Amino acid sequence: MEETMTPAPPSILITGCSSGIGHAAAQVLAQKGWRVFATARREHDVARLHEEGFDALLLDLASSESIAAAVDETLRRTGGRLDALFNNGAYGQPGAVEDLSRSVLREQLETNLLGTHELTTRVIPVMREQGAGRIVQNSSVLGFAALPYRGAYVCSKFALEGLTDTLRQELYGTGIHVSLLQPGPIASRFRENAYRAFRNNINAATSYHSATYCALEARLAGEGPSAPFTLEADAVVRKLIHALESRRPRARYRITVPTHLFAALKRILTTRGMDRVLLRATRGEREP
Repeated sequence: MEETMTPAPPSILITGCSSGIGHAAAQVLAQKGWRVFATARREHDVARLHEEGFDALLLDLASSESIAAAVDETLRRTGGRLDALFNNGAYGQPGAVEDLSRSVLREQLETNLLGTHELTTRVIPVMREQGAGRIVQNSSVLGFAALPYRGAYVCSKFALEGLTDTLRQELYGTGIHVSLLQPGPIASRFRENAYRAFRNNINAATSYHSATYCALEARLAGEGPSAPFTLEADAVVRKLIHALESRRPRARYRITVPTHLFAALKRILTTRGMDRVLLRATRGEREP
């Protein structure tokens, strides 16, 4: 009597799973039967993810060695297969463009762009050999609409979008589908992490923008209200699932009201008109 082999569950590697979107995605996909390789850049977060039942791995996007080790270990555990990659890990470096040193901007790009790129290029050959795969990039409304005092993050996400559009074209016909998620405000620890980056890297006291930074710090410290139309992480996860499981995944998934609104306005307004809208939308953030 022949034995029936049980097919292995689909596998996915997710970056930035310590909290927020990454953690929510790991939980929901595990419940749906995916084998989730949940990664984080701090040892204590990896230990917690392991206790929650995930294949938890250390992965620091700013380190090539860490990226290589995480991919190698993932493939070792799956027997050389990886069905999907969700590039979620990122952080925001607040500050006026003129206050961003070269090293601070480089650090932002190392994590949000270059590390993500390196990780992606390591899994593409595996997916090409399989003849199938899904790569989902977590971009942002700030990947196409620039807002003041977010220049480093905007730079990283604009670049990610352009790189991803090019990659999608180059992978046409390979069976590897590439999608971008474009969330607006989502409830997470993003603000907390941004505040830490601001305090570490921006000298507010000597800046021309010091008065504005007073309001910025209050908001980042959690003293102000959340941004309008803020959604829970599950809103992003729902779009992620479509990008992973649909036969015809979309190139872009716009999430939250601001993302849809700014995308529509950018199509019909002049550059100066769009600037006025974006400055007006963030005016309250700049008032001490």
